[in-house]
Amino acid sequence: QVRLEESGGGLVQPGGSLRLSCAASGSIFAIYDMAWYRQAPGQERKLVATITDRGSTNLADSVKGRFTISRDNIRNTVYLQMNNLEPEDTAVYYCNAEIITVRGRIIAWGQGTQATVSS
Repeated sequence: QVRLEESGGGLVQPGGSLRLSCAASGSIFAIYDMAWYRQAPGQERKLVATITDRGSTNLADSVKGRFTISRDNIRNTVYLQMNNLEPEDTAVYYCNAEIITVRGRIIAWGQGTQATVSS
């Protein structure tokens, strides 16, 4: 069984920062692409950032220059550093990973962590 567990969400004022973490655990042979999505109230889930197993990254236009995605392949962990946060960044943030397990390839999701930007 494979599990993704996010942490690091919370309440922050506009202009502040948060660092989200997502750790994968279980019977893992390899992890390929990892990503962060977010879902604001009443909206669909949207892609925020992706990172390949070799470290190539891609960010949504709305977060470029403010967010950074990174990963630690030893710890099977992906991070999202969020700076200069805006109220529009308020959402539940989910991590996602393409994982090779004993049963083959799966797409795993975390349970989500809430980030709220408000004064």
